[in-house]
Amino acid sequence: MTQEAGSDDVVLEHVTKRFGDYVAVRDMDLRVRRGEFFSLLGPSGCGKTTTLRMVAGFEHPTTGEIYVANSPMAGVPPYKRPVNTVFQNYGLFPHLNVWENVAFGLKRKKVSRADVTRRVGESLEMVEMDKMTQRRPSELSGGQQQRVALARALVNQPTVLLLDEPLGALDAKLRKAMQLELKKLQGDVGITFIYVTHDQEEALTMSDRIAVMSQGVVEQVSSPAEIYENPQSAFVANFIGVSNIYPSEVKALRGDVAECVTDGGLRVVVSVRGHDDLTVGAKVGVVVRPEKLLITAEHDATAIGDRENVFSAVIKAVVYVGSVTQFIVSLGDRHLAQILQQNLFRTERDEWHEGQRVDVSFWATSCSLITDIESGLQEKDLMGEVVRRM
Repeated sequence: MTQEAGSDDVVLEHVTKRFGDYVAVRDMDLRVRRGEFFSLLGPSGCGKTTTLRMVAGFEHPTTGEIYVANSPMAGVPPYKRPVNTVFQNYGLFPHLNVWENVAFGLKRKKVSRADVTRRVGESLEMVEMDKMTQRRPSELSGGQQQRVALARALVNQPTVLLLDEPLGALDAKLRKAMQLELKKLQGDVGITFIYVTHDQEEALTMSDRIAVMSQGVVEQVSSPAEIYENPQSAFVANFIGVSNIYPSEVKALRGDVAECVTDGGLRVVVSVRGHDDLTVGAKVGVVVRPEKLLITAEHDATAIGDRENVFSAVIKAVVYVGSVTQFIVSLGDRHLAQILQQNLFRTERDEWHEGQRVDVSFWATSCSLITDIESGLQEKDLMGEVVRRM
């Protein structure tokens, strides 16, 4: 293992997992830093749960090595690994009360009675369940059961806590509340969390870093802000939020920006941050998030300000969705764009209407480039495909 001692709690080196002819995880290299909240994010079947199960020891890599706390895990059974797992169904024993559920693992390890009492009390207090010790799981709400499952995992003082979509069974309101509680809990206990989810908002809310997975491959590993603002592939750009993506060619490079021409003939000035090896003539995808675009009346230079990109557009649809209004506009002859605009005033929803000619503008730093256009993007704008199905 080639790592700085003590710097990472979990390391996967060239890990591949096959089930017969099916490759669930392909040549994965991954490092999870000590004390961070790390999420594996992706759609169903992308390999994230298989990865978690390999770290836990419930599955074994076909090839490659896994290290936890600087120790190789090959041949180490799940119960001897310094990890604990919280599953979506919680796995609480229905015939035991809260205190007995949390104490169960410690008793099996023959921990002294005094230590069991102390550690169970500390764990239940940590998750604010110390006043419900005598209740059975059937007498608890979904959120309370979740807390007990967390306490049962934390009482064993693992180096790493593995969480496999643990909020999936909760309703939307409780799920959002538990996201914030989980993040606070992780910060309080200082234990490394590896969290599996298909919910992008969940990952963005809680994670220090995110690994976005697709078809067994890690597409990008970075902070939530970096993944959202600077996606490295068409898959990441579309899976994390919504993006307008336009196949383009680099026509000129000037300092920290590139001048690109889309396949529909629009000239766009784009920041080249993170693309030091970009060359003139390269095929790229220009990515613009819907909230980065501004709609203004035609030729209103004051409203447009110093935005480098300004296009004449026609509004195709206006959809009021509460806090924001969603617009679909045509840019030139071949491109459609989705725009989200905050509803700061109640009258704003009435300012724009279908068929109206407007200007759409954005800064060069408000968009980014992806360079996997050959594999990840066809010669069509993806937002346009979405709109044509509406």
